[in-house]
Amino acid sequence: PKAAPSSAPAAPPAGDDSRERRVPMTRMRMRIAERLKGAQDTAALLTTFNEVDMSALMALRAKHKDAFEKKHGVKLGFMSAFVRASVLALQDQPAVNAVIDGTDIVYRDFVDISVAVSSPKGLVVPVLRNCQDMSFADVEKEIGRLGKLAQKGNLALEDMVGGTFTITNGGVFGSLLSTPIVNMPQSAVLGMHGIQQRPVAVDGQVVIRPMMYIALTYDHRLIDGREAVTALKRIKELVEDPHRFLLDV
Repeated sequence: PKAAPSSAPAAPPAGDDSRERRVPMTRMRMRIAERLKGAQDTAALLTTFNEVDMSALMALRAKHKDAFEKKHGVKLGFMSAFVRASVLALQDQPAVNAVIDGTDIVYRDFVDISVAVSSPKGLVVPVLRNCQDMSFADVEKEIGRLGKLAQKGNLALEDMVGGTFTITNGGVFGSLLSTPIVNMPQSAVLGMHGIQQRPVAVDGQVVIRPMMYIALTYDHRLIDGREAVTALKRIKELVEDPHRFLLDV
């Protein structure tokens, strides 16, 4: 009897490169790969998670965004609140803002926050200098300035070196949860994510709230779990109740 025809697709001829494209890595991509792999090889990375009810911050933004933009010339986003919350959390837990240097620990009395942004050439992390002295408006203006430079490919090397902490927001691309990698030689990175309406328990009642998962990846060689969890919880408390910024509590 005649054999049944095989339904398996024929394998492409050996050496057929028509279905692949090979391009050289850019210098920036090679540098990014080197730094990220170096972090995994060097640091003892651990990630802790929490979630933030964004209701109060969203209400604050909705109420004051027009007046804020009219006075300062920039839009009021969420990043400024997370930057200011991170500053206060790092001041409360200085180990999260510190770095290992040989057999020493270097503690910083300033907070320079690297903000991860996408550019045509890949992910870049320009630095907001002296965030401990910045207002919400200062943060939004500087992020806007650095973001424009990144999109045009005009960031200078000095714009991207010297940070003590990093904030990355995968939520702008739709990420719900992630474990960000520390930007060496820093010791910690905060990951923001997408905001989703979810049922939560409030005062014994199930209500729908806009919730965001947040993650803090840290170098466990330097930072203990208590310090990392406390820092992340402090960020959560500040963002959930923006009045704390004014009252410093």
